[in-house]
Amino acid sequence: MHQWIDSTAALGAWMGKHAAATVVALDTEFMRVSTFAPILALVQVKIGDEVALLDSPQLGEHAALAASLADPSHVCVMHSASEDLEALAGIVPAGPAVLFDTQIAAAMAGLGFGLSYQKLVAHLFGVELPKSETRSDWLQRPLSAAQLDYAAQDVVWLPQIHARLADTLESLGRSAWLAEDCRRMIERVRTAAPDSQPQRAFRSAAEWPRENQILLRRLLRWRESAARRYDKPRSWLLDDAHALDLAQRPPLDANALFERTKGLRALRSAQRTEVLERLQAPADADDDATVAVPPPMNSNEKRAVAAMKDAVAAVAQELDLPEGLLCPRRHLEAFITDRAWPAALEGWRKPLLFERLQALCP
Repeated sequence: MHQWIDSTAALGAWMGKHAAATVVALDTEFMRVSTFAPILALVQVKIGDEVALLDSPQLGEHAALAASLADPSHVCVMHSASEDLEALAGIVPAGPAVLFDTQIAAAMAGLGFGLSYQKLVAHLFGVELPKSETRSDWLQRPLSAAQLDYAAQDVVWLPQIHARLADTLESLGRSAWLAEDCRRMIERVRTAAPDSQPQRAFRSAAEWPRENQILLRRLLRWRESAARRYDKPRSWLLDDAHALDLAQRPPLDANALFERTKGLRALRSAQRTEVLERLQAPADADDDATVAVPPPMNSNEKRAVAAMKDAVAAVAQELDLPEGLLCPRRHLEAFITDRAWPAALEGWRKPLLFERLQALCP
């Protein structure tokens, strides 16, 4: 059973009823089909033995919940929390004071990398949960009985998962590892800023003349700011293929730009004017800061990545950790490309990996 809450008074009363509790299990349902930012549709909360479903569009602010999540004596338990934290940014901009992500915890406990909530519940408790409402329209009202049950189930098992995994991590001496990864996730969402050098991800442009790499950077930075400003998906304004094409072969005028971009659903006349301005603007000081696109790895660097991957696998096997949790391949490639230790590998990972990987860096 669950309680439907659509007023701040009801939310305050429900949270007040559970004021002594220290574990808050949380999940969200949001929509992100035609917008850049997620639209929060529902927040599911379990405290003690009770589940509340919060009608977020009707509630607006969720002050009582936000106060609970900001309390460092409370543990917020979520599964695969990064997107949920984005959806909750309007309620708790700083994120929960203490987060326990059960997906990361399961990986650190040796249960597998990237386990879904359903698979984790099945593994730990032998219970099969429904998956039928995964692609529901969560903004419709009223929600169907199937939607309500599915939403409630997403938090029902979280407190028990937390209790089981918290004990396991404590016995393994990895509780601090989890706390560190959860803090990093919160900070990453809280301080998310556009990449100032997005062109570096497009290695196919490595051999382009510098002026074309500059245009690619301009277009990608415009796309990011415009997506936020117009609240539209990036690809609706300018997908990767169009960005590469326009930067490599800039259109001569508005008509040519229109013909080459008329399939983009959110690129209207005003936005095309902005794009053309970016393509035709004279060079400026910001262009001087453009970092060259790194070339594809040479054979020596590829061998180094392979050797590093083997080293990571050996450490992961020793610790019974998934390789993807310990060190994803992209961080190895970044280490070789940038010749700098990746920030994502700071903390508990560094003493495990730095000396081994540094010795293999070409």
